[in-house]
Amino acid sequence: MHLLLASLFSVSLLSALPLVAHANTETAPQDNKQANFQLDNQAHLNIATTEALIMSALEKFHTPGLAVGVVHKGDTLLLKGFGARQLSPKKRAVNEQTYFRLASTSKAFTAAALGVLVDQGKLNWQDKVIQHLPEFQMQDAWVTREFTIEDLLVHRSGLVGGAGDSMIWPEPSGFTRQEVVQNLQYLSPDYSFRSAYSYSNVLYITAGEVIERVSGQSYADFLQDTIFNPLNMQCYAGEVPKSAIKNSATPYAHNDEKGMYAVPRNGIQETAQMSVAAGGIVCNAESMTLWLKALLNPSTLPFSESVLDDMWQAHTILGVAETDEEWDGTHFKTYGYGWRLANMFNYKVISHTGTLSGYQAYVALVPELELGVVLLNNGSNYGVRGSVMQHILKAFMPRANQLAESKIDNWVQAYVDYQDEQEQKYLARQLPEPVATKPMLIESEDILGTYSDVWFKDMNIEMKDKTLRLSSSRMLTLVGTLRPFEANKFVVKWDNQNAASDAFLIFETDFQGNVTGMKMHPFTAKERSRHEYRDMHFIKQDEASSEK
Repeated sequence: MHLLLASLFSVSLLSALPLVAHANTETAPQDNKQANFQLDNQAHLNIATTEALIMSALEKFHTPGLAVGVVHKGDTLLLKGFGARQLSPKKRAVNEQTYFRLASTSKAFTAAALGVLVDQGKLNWQDKVIQHLPEFQMQDAWVTREFTIEDLLVHRSGLVGGAGDSMIWPEPSGFTRQEVVQNLQYLSPDYSFRSAYSYSNVLYITAGEVIERVSGQSYADFLQDTIFNPLNMQCYAGEVPKSAIKNSATPYAHNDEKGMYAVPRNGIQETAQMSVAAGGIVCNAESMTLWLKALLNPSTLPFSESVLDDMWQAHTILGVAETDEEWDGTHFKTYGYGWRLANMFNYKVISHTGTLSGYQAYVALVPELELGVVLLNNGSNYGVRGSVMQHILKAFMPRANQLAESKIDNWVQAYVDYQDEQEQKYLARQLPEPVATKPMLIESEDILGTYSDVWFKDMNIEMKDKTLRLSSSRMLTLVGTLRPFEANKFVVKWDNQNAASDAFLIFETDFQGNVTGMKMHPFTAKERSRHEYRDMHFIKQDEASSEK
């Protein structure tokens, strides 16, 4: 299946596939035929079967490598790397110390760092954000005044999902974290405040700024001092040492035309990503198992059990997909502070996934069974983490698994079938590609110049070798070629198709027909109201007022 389509269908299945119960490698059956589990409290993880499934998943879902950690009752049952962290110029293997980006599983550390400040008495979950960041401002003045630290974490701000992500990705971003906070005021809400779940990365970046302001340390230093060092975790929220980079996984994507290809813009470099508080922490499976063990034994955490209880309480209601019901008997799904909570049959599961082009992460815990699992891979198809997690969890829940509507023995094939089904549904919903039906009303020469938006800043259009070129002053990866389409519309085709999809540029004119500004819209045959460009309005600048 095409990579883009695989990515589009990740949300429902990835939101809370859980973990489960008890295993001991010393007594685990080695004969696959004997892996017919009886009682949940006597379940075992068949290592040989699990490793075979992992290798099958890597092949089926075009993913070079995976690192796995499974802990139970304080013991590490499986900690191992599979496949390759790098394909060329020389293939290099993944091991338990290979570094990956944690993507959105980083959010749990941001919530935990705030929890440390709660323990220190320096803030409260119900503090207003403006108490600590006076410059914080949403579009609505009442929302600004009422917005709490908790609201930063639970995805119910009223903004559309992913609002402001255009300031973060594609990396490297030309925006600072302070600018992200400053620009929140320009993002238009689509829902009433606290009325609905809508995922937000920019608010986690804001939470990172709260940590810095209240602690007096950088986000990276505070995490290092209060979480990573106490737990002996070799993870990085700031600069990454060269020693770690030497054993880092190169991010990869795959599509039908190009096959497997690297995504270097997301690769692990020495410099920390601007998005670190939302999804940029760098870590490995070995250190993440220490995080799992501490979460499952709260007395060993560097913050209080009260804070952990707060993080693992339901705050925002999420939808339950039909497949979650069929596969996992899921009846509820909610969001806490940096974690998703759901039931898997009779067990409460605490989990989160992470997705960044070229990296996939999945962390899940079942406290009742004292079980934790971490999966880190360097591909872009969610099928690997989904199938491997399901296999591991269900190995620990043999009795509960019998309650499932769908009895599944091979989770790799289950995800292959599911993705094929979702692809067909996606294609059936697709509108035909836009077709021009009107003559152009604007000449290419008329649109040359610099266009400035109040928060996204400048976009520049110039003629190079008889070709119209568009570039962003802040997001260096956003460079593309323009071609006339119809009337006042041009189409931009980005040089890096993995970074962004084609878009319309819709130009505005004054009474004399002079171009005065432009807006952007996804390249679709039907107008959409929810998209990444909705709050951008670029005004054409004269040469004297253009940003140098």
